[in-house]
Order: sequence, then structure tokens, then C-alpha cells
Amino acid sequence: MIDANLEAARNRILDAGLVLVPAMGWTAAMLDRAVTETGVDLPLATRAFPHGPATMIDAFHARADAAMETELAARDLDRVKIRDRIGLAVRLRLLAMEPHREAARRTLVVQAAPRNLLTSAAGLARTADAIWYGIGDTSTDFSFYTKRALVGGVYASTSVVWFSDRSPDFEESWAFLERRISDALKLGGLRRRLKAGLGPSLGDLLERLPGRRGTRPLWRRFQRHQAQG
Repeated sequence: MIDANLEAARNRILDAGLVLVPAMGWTAAMLDRAVTETGVDLPLATRAFPHGPATMIDAFHARADAAMETELAARDLDRVKIRDRIGLAVRLRLLAMEPHREAARRTLVVQAAPRNLLTSAAGLARTADAIWYGIGDTSTDFSFYTKRALVGGVYASTSVVWFSDRSPDFEESWAFLERRISDALKLGGLRRRLKAGLGPSLGDLLERLPGRRGTRPLWRRFQRHQAQG
């Protein structure tokens, strides 16, 4: 059962915090100030964000997931190709964060911290789920995990480009997205063929392989971009 008071407090604090993050970062000081500004009592605020800013970031991404799902539900996707559905979903997911793009960009620093990796991975898995369900996929067979791993990789890599994209209407990001989808679909087809030919044990192992780009290479790319200013 949803606690309405808790949800209301969480949303109020998050709204206040998103305004503060560009200047203060996703820090304990930012969260304390957001709680003070909203007048939420401390016990309720602690319940809303039990692990501090990391939990706040998770709530921010959950909100963006929900916004994307709402947008997708309002569209007729029956005659849209699967690659175009994926592209649309990723674009909508990123654009859901556009009003707070700087705050979204700053989540990378917190999410990359070792203590937050599990929370970050769970959040990415939730976004991948939301994308697939949002575009109408309800599969529960062996492809479930492969699909989510591939789309998770597409979303994560595109988001790094999007955070730093200064091109008109994010043209560079969307071009990059199209290339990543093509790569992911090719890799997905290869994995399916390998799984069919290698038997269940090795095939199951292939299901757990990450995408072509891992978290560490992406993070190094982001750091290089930041260093270049």
C-alpha cells in the first residue's frame, strides 16, 4: 500500500532539491536544505530518502521512467518497427530529464561511487524494464535478460553523450543512439544464434554478458570530456 504522506513528502523534497543540485550537487547539504525549505519533518524526510542523496537520485530516475511510460502509452506503436520503438523510448526517457539536465548529469558522479553501484545497477535495470514494457514487449522467455542488457547498454551510453550534447535539438545524441541500436540489434541476433547452438549451460552464461560498452569505459569517456571542459 502506498503511503500518500510519504510520497507527497518525497516529491516535495525532490522538487526542491532539483533546483539546488546545479549549485550544490547531490550532497547531504543539498538534501538538508531541501528538507528545511519544504518544512518536512526530519523523521518523514529520513523515511523518504533513507540512504540520502543516492535514494533521492533513484527517485528522480523513477519519476523520469514514469514520465516516459506515460508518453509511450499515449502513442500508437502497433505499426512502428521495434528499433524505432526503442529509439523513441530512449529519446523520451532522456527528454523527461531535460528540465533538470544539469542535475541529471551530476547523478553520474554519485552513481559511480562504489557504495552506490548496486543501487545504480538496479535503477538502470528498472529503466530497461520500463522501456521494454512501454513499447509493448511482455516476453518472459530467455530473451528477457538479453533484451534488457542490450537496451540498458544503449540507454546508458546514449545518456553519457546526451549530457554533454550541445548540438541543435540533440542531433548528435540521436545519431549516436541510432548507431547504438543497430549495434545492439546485431549483437542480440548473434547471441540468439550462439545460444541456440551452444546448449543451455553456455547459452545461459551468454545471457549474462554485458553490452559491448561497459560501465568503466563509459565513465572514463565522461571524465575525459569533463577534463576538456
